Amino acid sequence: MNKVIIFSAPSGSGKTTLVKHCLKKFSTLQFSISATTRLPRGEEKHGEDYFFHTPEDFRKKIEENAFVEFEEVYADRYYGTLKTEVEKIWKAGNVVIFDVDVKGGVSLKKIFGEQALSIFIAPPSVESLKERLIHRATDDAKAIEVRIAKAEEEMKYANDFDKVIVNDDLEQAKAQIEQLIEAFINA
Repeated sequence: MNKVIIFSAPSGSGKTTLVKHCLKKFSTLQFSISATTRLPRGEEKHGEDYFFHTPEDFRKKIEENAFVEFEEVYADRYYGTLKTEVEKIWKAGNVVIFDVDVKGGVSLKKIFGEQALSIFIAPPSVESLKERLIHRATDDAKAIEVRIAKAEEEMKYANDFDKVIVNDDLEQAKAQIEQLIEAFINA
């Protein structure tokens, strides 16, 4: 059976750090690169971190039914999972690992059902999340406030996931996730 592992979390919860850890730990996992209309941050590269598209190109792909799922997170800010990415990973005999926003994670779990293990990474608190985002220094104060408001909304979806991991101790979170993935892959 083709399998997928879905990681979702409010921005700044440590999700990407945990996904990168899993990719190093499990050779059968392969990252599914998402498509987005947002601009690259820092050293992000097209085709490596994301497939960066204009809103017009993204909407054209929607019309072409090119996505497993997609979400308009903010006005003209789309994220989505390309069908070709999933098929390529499965064809190579690997397990797909997704790093997606919360609504995308809920959608993917509904689509893949028992083929999927969905994991919600929760921050210890909204205040600690705000501190992480400030420390990250990739967004201005207004953008951080928007992210915090969104995070508070996203936390309401935690129970729609198979497992919730509170990331207050990174090493403990890594160990918990390793156990979950090991059991899921070998089931």
